[in-house]
Amino acid sequence: MTLPKRRIVVAMSGGVDSSVAAVLLLEQGFDVIGVTLQLHACHESAPGRSCCGTDAVAQARAAAGCLGIHHYVLDCRQFFEQTVLLRSWREYSCGRTPNPCVICNEHIKFGLLLDYSKALGAEKIATGHYARIGVRKNGEAFLLRGSDTRKDQSYFLFAVGSESLSAALFPIGRHTKDAVRSMARRIGLRNADREESQDACFSIKGAAYPEILRRRFNEGMNPGPILDEEGRFLGMHEGIHRFTVGQRRGLGVALGSAAWVKSIDPKSGTVFLTTRKEGLNAQGLIATGVRWHALTQRFKRLRCSVQVRYNQTPVLATVEQDEPGTVRVRFERPLMAVSPGQAAVFYSGDRVLGGGWIDRCLPEIEDRM
Repeated sequence: MTLPKRRIVVAMSGGVDSSVAAVLLLEQGFDVIGVTLQLHACHESAPGRSCCGTDAVAQARAAAGCLGIHHYVLDCRQFFEQTVLLRSWREYSCGRTPNPCVICNEHIKFGLLLDYSKALGAEKIATGHYARIGVRKNGEAFLLRGSDTRKDQSYFLFAVGSESLSAALFPIGRHTKDAVRSMARRIGLRNADREESQDACFSIKGAAYPEILRRRFNEGMNPGPILDEEGRFLGMHEGIHRFTVGQRRGLGVALGSAAWVKSIDPKSGTVFLTTRKEGLNAQGLIATGVRWHALTQRFKRLRCSVQVRYNQTPVLATVEQDEPGTVRVRFERPLMAVSPGQAAVFYSGDRVLGGGWIDRCLPEIEDRM
């Protein structure tokens, strides 16, 4: 008697990574179904870039056809707008810089898609993320960096809980990008050499992303003054959503030398600039909404590595937990352009300990640290 194959749903974006993830699962003998997430209306998508554009759906469908697997398109437009886009706009409107990929992974890929996969009779879902999953002795799943340090995407996955990780697979997590492309060429996938598409899910026709969101939700501007570090008036801006900490271009003022956004005051709408690159340095940060994956008991102080943006080299830090969900972090060395709204992810070697959202940076460390 032949037992039925175990079914896996693969989130297929049309790119080479998710296509090869499906290949690897087929080679392991799984019953694979491809699902593409539609996040925008087709007329909104940047041609050839967005994973919900017609080109990407066609690429995913072609890859599925080449592999001989069923392919479906899951309409997530309304949920994506309310869960990811609206939240992103609210962050921008408060002078913060959101990380929509983290939100999307938690609520859509490992939320909505996970529920859909169960309706299709699948026991797990798989994505083309460069990350790995480990399992503790008690059966609890935890997150690890991908083997390709250049492509590691564990930073974007810190908010995915252990229960969801237990139902997830990252088939390419132990491979390099070069190896993935080689596998795609060997099989004859036409997207084997397709260009990378960073943040493709959030590419929309028109202006810059924050301005597109403002128009989408019919919101007003939050104009205000631009000041230097000493408080001298430099000019006016049309809205703080157009600025992020560390930004150098598009400041709207000419100072005769390079300048960067040092900080943003959402209450007054003030944007502060610095002409000193070291003026962007932070000695630490406060993070809120923190969740821990590998720590089972409350701690007062923790020594670990922290990463405050994607592809940043982690820095050693001391983490102090004042109350559940809120931590105070001191860096071993100053970090530049720590942006409120971005994620702070904590590591022990390759293992993700947890992460949270940067509330504010600390230019000076308090004595009690």
